[in-house]
Amino acid sequence: MKSKTKRKIKFHLVRGLNFFFMIIPLKKNKVLFLSDQRDVLGGNLKCLYDSVDSKKYNKVLILKANNLTKRSKKDVIKLLYHITTSKYILLDDWNKTICMITRRKKQEIVQLWHGPGAFKTFGFSRVDRSKKINKYTMHRNYTKAIVTSDKIRWCYAEGFGMDIENVHATGFPRTDCFFDEKYVSNIKKSFYDEYKEFKNKKIILFAPTYRGVNLAKATYDFDKIDFDKMYNELKDDYILIVKWHPAIYDKIKLGKIKVDYSKYKDFIYDFSDKRDINDILLITDVLITDYSSVIFDYFLLDKPVIYYTYDLEEYKKERGLYYPFEDYVYGEITKNTNELIKAIKKAKMDEDKRDRFNDLFMEACDGKSTEKTYDYIFKE
Repeated sequence: MKSKTKRKIKFHLVRGLNFFFMIIPLKKNKVLFLSDQRDVLGGNLKCLYDSVDSKKYNKVLILKANNLTKRSKKDVIKLLYHITTSKYILLDDWNKTICMITRRKKQEIVQLWHGPGAFKTFGFSRVDRSKKINKYTMHRNYTKAIVTSDKIRWCYAEGFGMDIENVHATGFPRTDCFFDEKYVSNIKKSFYDEYKEFKNKKIILFAPTYRGVNLAKATYDFDKIDFDKMYNELKDDYILIVKWHPAIYDKIKLGKIKVDYSKYKDFIYDFSDKRDINDILLITDVLITDYSSVIFDYFLLDKPVIYYTYDLEEYKKERGLYYPFEDYVYGEITKNTNELIKAIKKAKMDEDKRDRFNDLFMEACDGKSTEKTYDYIFKE
C-alpha cells in the first residue's frame, strides 16, 4: 500500500509541475536530449547531439544511468521544467516521465530508439487489448519516430501506439560509423594498441539479451553455457569478449548476480562496462547472440553470426517476435555448447539469407542516416 501511495504522489507531482511550467512559453530553439537508460551520451542521441548547431539551438542534456537510479527532488523539478519548455525532446528509450506529461501544442517528442530492426515485441504490441491498461506507464506522447527500414514501420507504429505516417525510415544515425572507413581504421588501431594481447587471435563477442518479462526481472541462465569447455577448446586461437545486457550487468555490479572469470585468464574479457557496442563490433570476428538487436548493427559489417538459442520456443511464447525467427536468421542456430563451438570454428555465411534480411530490416541504413534524421526532425 505504501509503494502504491508513493506512485500516486509521484504521478500527481509530475502532472502538477508539468501544468505549472506551462505558464512559460515554449522555447522554439530549445532541444532536450533525454535518457533514463545511460549516464554517458551515446548511440542515436549522441549523433543528433553532435549534429545540432549550438549557435542556432539551446541544447540541454539530461541523462540517468538506469531505472534503479533515483533523481533528487531538485532534479525532478529541473527535469519537468526542461520537458515542459523544450520545443524538441529527443529520446532513445521508454521514459516514464514523458508518458505522464501533457504534450504541448507544436512540441515535438521524437523517439530515436536504441535498437535497430524489429525483433522482440515491445510496448503496445505486448498488450492484451481486452484488458484495461494504464496509459501513463505505456509509450505515449511521441510525435515522430525513426526506423531502419520502410517495411518495419508498422512494428514501431504498433509498439509506440502511433500513426504509421509519423514513423519514418531514416535509418539509425549510430550505424553511420560503419560506413566511415577512416573511423573504422582508427578504432581498430586504438583497440589493438590498448589490447596488444588480442593480436594474432580471432575475437568472439558473446552478447546475449536478458530473459524475463521486463528489465526489473532481467536474468540469464548462466548454466546453459559451459565456459570451461569453451576455454579448453578455443583458448589457443580465440579471445572471448563478453558483453552482458545493461540490465544484467547492473545486477552483477550490485552483487545480485555472481560471475567469476578469474580461471579463464587471457581468454575471457568482460566489456560490459562499455555502454555502446558499435566499436566492439568493429573488431569482432564472430558474434554469438540470441534475440538481441545487435544482429542488425552487426549485419552491416558482413561478418559471421551464430545464434545461441537454447530456449527458442519458450522465448517466443513469453516475449513474442514480430516475425518468425527464421526470418531473422542469417547464421547458424545452436542449442548447446558443443554445437556452439563447432559453429564458431566453421563461421559460415549465407549470402541469400543476408540479402533477404537487408531488404526487410536494414535497407535505410546507408551511411547518411544522421543527415536524414536531422532533416526529418528539424526542417519544417
